[in-house]
Amino acid sequence: MATNLYQSLADEMADAIRSGRLPVGARLPSLRGLATQRSLSLNTVIAAYRQLEDAGLVLPRPKAGFVVSPRLPEPTQSLRQAPSPPSAPAQQAMMARVLAAQQQPGIVDLAFAGPRGKRFYPGAQLARSTAQVLRRAATTVETYARPNGAARLLAQIVQRGPRLGLHTTVDRLVLTHGAMEALQLALRVVTKPGDAVAIEAPSYFNIYPLLRSLGLRAIELPTHPRDGLDLDALEALLEAGGIAAIMAMPTVHNPLGGSMPVPNKQRLAALVNHYQVPLIEDAVYAELQFKEPLEPLAKSFDRDGWIMVCSGFSKTLAPDYRIGWLDGGRFAADIQLLKFHSSGAESRLLGDAVAAFLEAGNYEHHLRGLRRLYSDQVAHVRGLIAQHFPSGTSATQPTGGFLLWVELPAAIDAGDLFEQALAEGVVFMPGQVYSRGARYRHCLRLSCCQELDARFVGAIATVGRLANALQARAAG
Repeated sequence: MATNLYQSLADEMADAIRSGRLPVGARLPSLRGLATQRSLSLNTVIAAYRQLEDAGLVLPRPKAGFVVSPRLPEPTQSLRQAPSPPSAPAQQAMMARVLAAQQQPGIVDLAFAGPRGKRFYPGAQLARSTAQVLRRAATTVETYARPNGAARLLAQIVQRGPRLGLHTTVDRLVLTHGAMEALQLALRVVTKPGDAVAIEAPSYFNIYPLLRSLGLRAIELPTHPRDGLDLDALEALLEAGGIAAIMAMPTVHNPLGGSMPVPNKQRLAALVNHYQVPLIEDAVYAELQFKEPLEPLAKSFDRDGWIMVCSGFSKTLAPDYRIGWLDGGRFAADIQLLKFHSSGAESRLLGDAVAAFLEAGNYEHHLRGLRRLYSDQVAHVRGLIAQHFPSGTSATQPTGGFLLWVELPAAIDAGDLFEQALAEGVVFMPGQVYSRGARYRHCLRLSCCQELDARFVGAIATVGRLANALQARAAG
């Protein structure tokens, strides 16, 4: 079976579905009938229909073949303006509940944003790179690592940077213990206790405890599910003054999954340079964009070094190696000194092992496969949500990564849904952990970075069934 035959057929039918020429509920031609009509093999048609099913565009119906799936709309506005009194203790309590639930044996974890399985990481190849480095420099493990001692890895980060519009140098970089340390170092260099930091809403849940630990105040700004940070609101805040820094994920946002349009990134960079307020750009998912060539970071439009970039290899290559990096812009020298005083240096062995993998040219091939895989999996999970969740549900259409933000009908409390799902062995991330208030009480985040096997599909169906019951109860 020629790959281009089934792919061409799948693309043609997908276009008909998305354009409305094949409406929701329409029955597709039978497998044998379409094979005869198009003079194709049965296997070719089966493969095309399977791809449409995996993309969430069609559903199998007993004794009826395949029908076009229900449409799942995207959220259309930021919920930041909804009344929501601050409630940090409730946010912390819910996060603690999620973490405890994830430790339960037999749980189906739809919450953890950590890929699991051999399809997602090149473990065997990375192990060979690590063994090779160790054989050639056995004394490395007997020597204290020096700050930025993994010169090979720094060189690779510099070399790869232009793919994202990042034209950096070794002296602007510092290796960190994961991207979270990079975020912390960037904050510590440009803020002091009591300062205010502008963040997106919803925002990555670990930002809140990080800011609290440094004695900083979070000011939440509206963030559109598709277009990102509201730049008009940000400009008004900058004009008013009193903001020490901004934290944002302009490229593949967590939890929303979207990316700011390139003109918006240009405006964002212009704003921070004009007002001379540092932007900490979290780019941990940027290399997992579905579009190729990759769209640039906001940093690519930085004129005077006011943007710092935090990233790493945990989401794409080596989670346990905990290798992050930070381009410190105009603050690079202070960040490097702070890193030394805080935690010394990162492992040269692990840094050289990752560098060896990158030098061999394996990383780009791995990333291309990963992007295709996550694009397919996100589409599949959107299809499952459309099939199982209540009418009125919407979900983001990510531009990269493996996270889906789901907005349920307003009558459904995601906290109640969380508890009911947990009782049936399923855990997801409730929307309440992504803000200090309750405006996201009817929202949740799902991770699509594991095998979409029968347990996973069954877990999505379970959450959908429970959500339908909660909606029926609220209506009754």
